[in-house]
Amino acid sequence: MPVRAEPADRAEQVTELAFGECYSILLTQGNWYQIRVAADEYVGWIFYNQHQPVTPGYFADWQAQDHPRSLDLVQLVSDATTRIPVTLGTRLPFFDGMMLRVGEQQFFYNGAATNPQNGHGPHGSPEKRLALLMKMAQFFLKAPYRWGGKSLFGVDCSGLMQQLYGLVGYQLPRDARQQIDHGRVVHFVSQTLPGDLAFFDNADGAIVHVGLLLEDQQILHASGEVRIDPLDHNGIYNRQRQKYTHKLRLIKRVLPE
Repeated sequence: MPVRAEPADRAEQVTELAFGECYSILLTQGNWYQIRVAADEYVGWIFYNQHQPVTPGYFADWQAQDHPRSLDLVQLVSDATTRIPVTLGTRLPFFDGMMLRVGEQQFFYNGAATNPQNGHGPHGSPEKRLALLMKMAQFFLKAPYRWGGKSLFGVDCSGLMQQLYGLVGYQLPRDARQQIDHGRVVHFVSQTLPGDLAFFDNADGAIVHVGLLLEDQQILHASGEVRIDPLDHNGIYNRQRQKYTHKLRLIKRVLPE
């Protein structure tokens, strides 16, 4: 569901909430709730009829663990009367391999999911996490760009990085200007490794774009669509347009080597 900058239907979407996510209500204004997203503390507005309350106990338990995520492009969670589509990267709260729980409701999930015991989570080996990160990144190719989006059906640059890193157990902040504060600096493009994050600024020096480094100084990023372009010390070069489209500011390494 969309999370908006202001309490109005015409306000810009700044992020979105997928199935299984939690938030807290900060204040109400008419039919709008200002919320704080539990995972990344992002603040925005949702319409009242999109709100589904849970108990304080559920909310506390939800916050206390890192939940498995869907590894299927599109899959269903279901009970006897309901079928809900979920996409790649969706959280599966309290998933035990068959059932998950949202509030008081139990749902069945029969798709692929991350498993911390198999090295997908924050305590898995760097090799397994990197392999999963690279594999999942390819699934997002050609997904359309959408401001505030975080799914295969519309994603922005920082939403893509947040979703990909979430699949391997890292919770990044929502925006590129916040994500740049994470990880260790890589000083030269020639020293980059797959999985590094490259950040780009505008003429005013503000961080406005982020992408994921692949092999051979290629970068996966959301610009019009999720695409792969070459990167050098100047920035991202778009071969179709035959020009640099994003000016490089900094490269950070979040994954352990």
